[in-house]
Amino acid sequence: MSEYQGFSGSYAAEDIQFLLRLSVLADTPVEQKEQLIQTGQRHYSEMLTLETAPTPEHLALFRQALQAGKQRLALEVQQLARSLVEHRPQQPIILISLVRAGVPLGVLLVRALRSMGVEADHYGVSIIRDRGIDKSALAWLEARSAVDHWVFLDGWVGKGAIFKQLTASLAPRYPAQELPFVSLADPTGRSWLAASGEDWLIPFGVLGSTISGLVSRSVWSPDEGWHYCMYYTHLAEQDVSQAFIATIEAEYAQLPPVLPSEWTLELRQSLALQSEEALRQVVSRYGIRNLNLLKPGIAEATRAVMRRVPETVLVQSLADPAIRLLNHLATQRGLALEVVGELIAPYRAVTIIKKAI
Repeated sequence: MSEYQGFSGSYAAEDIQFLLRLSVLADTPVEQKEQLIQTGQRHYSEMLTLETAPTPEHLALFRQALQAGKQRLALEVQQLARSLVEHRPQQPIILISLVRAGVPLGVLLVRALRSMGVEADHYGVSIIRDRGIDKSALAWLEARSAVDHWVFLDGWVGKGAIFKQLTASLAPRYPAQELPFVSLADPTGRSWLAASGEDWLIPFGVLGSTISGLVSRSVWSPDEGWHYCMYYTHLAEQDVSQAFIATIEAEYAQLPPVLPSEWTLELRQSLALQSEEALRQVVSRYGIRNLNLLKPGIAEATRAVMRRVPETVLVQSLADPAIRLLNHLATQRGLALEVVGELIAPYRAVTIIKKAI
């Protein structure tokens, strides 16, 4: 393990070190992957479907989302940074982004913290549902930093499966305290710290590797080494990872004085009740037996349509501008969105994966 070295993808080396091994994996078509996953022949973490370049329409909708959300994102990154400084005063902060959704947030946060004079570093680490976080990567980090300085990051929380996996994986390290888990948007209230509990159109949630340093989703390693990933150099011309960071940072000068995030126990409890009831209603109405087929939240719903085989896409309202890309992608797949109103609140969209068996 000692010979492993991190890499930064298409980011600057000081922005992140991915604690992943580079590999080349066979391309598994989406329909074949879905069949293998649902029949139990392969775990999702053992396969990758090669990412293709976003279409011009997809990129145009991303740019719309960025224009609409850049000021909010800039504000919330600053709020999270100030909250972290309050929680961890006068000590280094080690940001551990869960690959991949936590990565763009982590890059923004590590830069914000450093601008406040905080000693901060940022790493990307793999976590896989049902299998856990990369213990080899954590051991590497533990040999080089204090666990008390660690903060785990994800871009958003959907139904909380990754949070539960993280909690289970790290229970021995945090036996008597809340796991320091941070997200930008958490409609479930599970995060130790979040900027809000609102399901909103997070700009970096609607692209894949091209906004995450050209790094693929992580792949399980059966040995004791770091998990694997691919580096998608074929998408270099479409890469917006650094341009996105620059766009958000350009908004900082326009912000009013920033206070820490408001993330109270009362708010978290209310969100937990609402999200649990929404998922219970969807499970009941649509006869869902496997919760892994349920992808709630705009970002999760959108990514599921991009890389899985969707059966149904539920939305609160067709007039919601936040679902334009989701609607576009669903239409490409021959799916009409199903309007269900407040049934799915606090989520604005939910994708149900098609049963393959």
